[in-house]
Amino acid sequence: MRRGNTAVKYLLSVLTSLLFLGVVPAHAADLPELIAGHHSDTAAMLPTANLAVDAFMAYRHGAPVWFRAGGSEAPATLAQILRRAPLDGLSSGPALADAVEAAARDAASGNPQAIDRADRTLSAAWLDYVAALKAPLPGFTYSDPSLAPRMPNPWVTLQLASTAPSLAAHLQAVSNVNPIYGPIRNAEWLAMQRSGSTTPDPRALANLGRARILPSSGRYLVVEAATQRLLMVEDGRIADSMKVIVGRPDSQTPMLASMIWYATLNPYWYVPTDLTQKIVARKMQSPIAKAYWKEKGYEIISDFGPTPTLLPLSSINWKAVGEGKQTVYLRQLPGPGNSMGVMKFSFPNDIGVYLHDTDLHVLFAQKQRTLSNGCIRLEDAKRLGLWLAGRDLSTESTAPEQHVQLPRGVPVYLTYITAMPQGSELTFLPDVYGRDGAGPHEAVATASAVR
Repeated sequence: MRRGNTAVKYLLSVLTSLLFLGVVPAHAADLPELIAGHHSDTAAMLPTANLAVDAFMAYRHGAPVWFRAGGSEAPATLAQILRRAPLDGLSSGPALADAVEAAARDAASGNPQAIDRADRTLSAAWLDYVAALKAPLPGFTYSDPSLAPRMPNPWVTLQLASTAPSLAAHLQAVSNVNPIYGPIRNAEWLAMQRSGSTTPDPRALANLGRARILPSSGRYLVVEAATQRLLMVEDGRIADSMKVIVGRPDSQTPMLASMIWYATLNPYWYVPTDLTQKIVARKMQSPIAKAYWKEKGYEIISDFGPTPTLLPLSSINWKAVGEGKQTVYLRQLPGPGNSMGVMKFSFPNDIGVYLHDTDLHVLFAQKQRTLSNGCIRLEDAKRLGLWLAGRDLSTESTAPEQHVQLPRGVPVYLTYITAMPQGSELTFLPDVYGRDGAGPHEAVATASAVR
């Protein structure tokens, strides 16, 4: 998203706050014209945080947020958070920390005007910081638009701060973002302090950007392609996890967010057409063609739509398929050898990836599990189904493609995190997908059977 568009969204949020509060500062008269113009430098032209602070302070009749009774630790906590804020995507953090500390010193005099000025300075700095945490990540796809990050409402941000039982604890909780992000950021910050460096490791920044977009609350799944693990997150903690198999370096599992609404029991496997051309066509031109076809349980269909027509095997010229002159659509019937196993979990996306069981559980014994064509194979699909649905999803019926609605949609985030905090240290996994900026490392993996 361009900087101007982000600023426009922020301004609209500020205006919403002003209208809600019935406060319209005199210097807001030109806002509609500037917003309509979508200037790329809008963020630099308008004191957006100050507008929100003006509105909020008017609503509170000047009652302080940061220097209220019991809030004495909060200014120092905010300054500490802003010192490391370049790791959080806010490059101006250290300068804001200087301003916060200077304002807090002035407020210590007890002068009401100094306290008011300091409270406004700290509130504006906090709004800048929280907005930075919600910045979009380039290259990340939101297949479900409802999961895309939204600029936080300034009034809500300040209201949450003003009503927190412990403002210092509230600041720490917000800055930790989620159970994956906080440990990575804290380990890199400690490493910088030990080394005396003021420049974050570029790989750490890349990983923090990918981890920062994960939700701070709620119930969701995370597929980490670098570690080849799936995490089940709820109530701000990792409730469970399991091994997964993800895409090879030449068929990478993408980075996207979507929503799982249902499970499919006894699924078909719709064979990717490139695999049909490269592998199935070769097998069907060999002496084992008849036995191979029977073993795999394939059906030829007219298309991959919801109601395809079955076509006879005799209608296919496998030599032409292998040469790319004829396209064939295959699906594999449910059964012990089905590559989808007993269930799969689809979610909307334009790439055709999903989570699914597998008939080759032996591959989970491998340390490096970048083995698939992009989809995610699950170590224990039934356990995941139990977590998603709150009940066992097994079925006695052999009918194919049984869709079972979940009680509610569950977000799923496919990401790629190579930074691993180990105590106070930050280590990095091999960058097999080449997304950290150093180019791909060779994956210690071999291709599996047709998937």
